Amino acid sequence: MAKTYIPGETKEQRKARKAIEKGLATKVVAEERNTSDRRYILCLKHGQKYSADYVNKLYNMTQRHCTLEHEFVCITEDPAYLLPGIQTIPLPKGLEGWWNKPYMFSKDLPINGTILYLDLDVVISSNIDKLFTYQPDHWCTVRDYTRAMRPKWPKYNSSIVRFKTGQLAHVWDEFEKNPKEVMRQHFGDQDWLYASTRKQQAMLYPDSWTQSWKWEVRKSRDWAPGGKRGSRTFRLIEDVVPRVECCVVVFHGDPNPEMCKDPWVVENWK
Repeated sequence: MAKTYIPGETKEQRKARKAIEKGLATKVVAEERNTSDRRYILCLKHGQKYSADYVNKLYNMTQRHCTLEHEFVCITEDPAYLLPGIQTIPLPKGLEGWWNKPYMFSKDLPINGTILYLDLDVVISSNIDKLFTYQPDHWCTVRDYTRAMRPKWPKYNSSIVRFKTGQLAHVWDEFEKNPKEVMRQHFGDQDWLYASTRKQQAMLYPDSWTQSWKWEVRKSRDWAPGGKRGSRTFRLIEDVVPRVECCVVVFHGDPNPEMCKDPWVVENWK
């Protein structure tokens, strides 16, 4: 078998990819065989944390930076003020915060195909077609940005996840059976995703394809004085840009894109 090198992969990621490819080369699950060839970009809007403007901006960015045919879908309990091109799926009641996210893996969602999930607090910087085409027979996600401080950090960040309909249905099914116990044992949805897929390991996107704005792009992490958690912004404005191979920048925690006045963010988050 010819060696395959993916630009931006770390040595550890290459080894993990090879191991998964070797172990799953001949395995084709029923859900994958029955999945259509349609593509979806999926997001989630719940409660008051993010306005409809975040969904609309994400939609605009994907339309600029994805050339593959796809449909844009938002799971939400409040579709008001969303742009006409955005399809919606009702969000079940009774879920809170990030614990709404496991629902995206439900096999009962009325979409059938390859699903690329994106958090609302991301900024797309260039073409994202490769997030659909990379390792198409496997489900993919990104390594958590704790990697900036701990280079061998193995856990997932659920801001970007690609999967096929039904491929990770057990993540929702097992959560739905006993949500209180899952929430008690795990800090958040991405920890639950990591724990519940240990036997179905993700193919990680190369680290350099997605970057943390505050931990991997910016130089300073100092906050402006007087800010409160949830609404903080940086003390300094920095004229920096992500790596050339990076297609999505992630704003985990503070600040949200609307609070960041760095020129590149202002130019691209729209």
